[in-house]
Parts: sequence; structure tokens; C-alpha cells
Amino acid sequence: MTAALVVIDKYRTGLNGVSSHSSLIKVLVLHGPNLNLLGAREPGIYGSVTLAEIDSMLVAEANQLQAEVEAMQSNHEGVLVDAIQAAKTKFQGILINAGAYTHTSVALRDAIAAVKMPTVEVHLSNIYQRESFRHHSYIASVAIGQISGFGVQSYRLGLHALIHHIRHSN
Repeated sequence: MTAALVVIDKYRTGLNGVSSHSSLIKVLVLHGPNLNLLGAREPGIYGSVTLAEIDSMLVAEANQLQAEVEAMQSNHEGVLVDAIQAAKTKFQGILINAGAYTHTSVALRDAIAAVKMPTVEVHLSNIYQRESFRHHSYIASVAIGQISGFGVQSYRLGLHALIHHIRHSN
């Protein structure tokens, strides 16, 4: 993460905490419950890549896109809600893998709706090819898009789509 933080320091920050350099976009990456176990947890479904490796890949990808990411993981719904609510003053978009909260959390859905920030939902596995309870996403209705089933590439594709959307909607 250090490399990405150095990039932001090159530019003056505006009153709302978002960089005033027009091409630098800041994205909050949120990882939900149990994603801290990636690499060891059900590798047949989620692969062998760790969360730290995903975050490093996203930092490198963001740097190439003249953007910055800040990632956090929590197993606690309220912590994720707090992060979404606080994002409005610091970030221009959210990339979220809410894990199991995708299928259960009206609170996350409502927080995303409340901040009115472009949000892309991502999943490592194809949630529609899994158990039926995973087929419904509370987040999908307030996200600009959803990418699932491409493993680690779901994150990369989601980041690209989110940054493209932000740049072309301004």
C-alpha cells in the first residue's frame, strides 16, 4: 500500500479530502467476512491466492490506471457500514466483496444507497452456480454492476469498470 499512498502525496488535496488532480481516482476496496482466510479457505472454490496478494494486485493495477486504492477487511457488518458511510469524503467509488453479507445484509445495501457512490460488487466464485441461498444479492440493486466467477480477475475487472465509470460520468 505504501506505493499507492506516495502517489496521492504528489497532488494537492481539496477541501473534501479528495485529490484535486482530476485524473487520480481513489477507490475504497471492502472485503467482507472470512475473506481474511483466502488462500487456506476452500481453495477449490476460492483459489489459493491470499487477501494480501489480491490487495497488492489492486494497488499495482490502480497505479497503472492513475488511481489509488485503500483496502480493508472486516468480519463485522457494522465496521463495513461505518467504512461505507465514511467513504464519501475520501473516495470516489467503492469496490466490494461483501462475502456472505451479500446475501443477508440490508444494512450494507442501505449504507451504499445512502452514500450514493458508484459501487461495483465482486465475487471470486460464480454465486449463481452455487447454493441457492447465494443467488440473491442485496447489494446488486444499489451497485452499478456485479462481476463474479472469474477468481482474482473479478477484482481486477471490477476495478477497471469502476474507474472507467467514474472517469466517464464526470
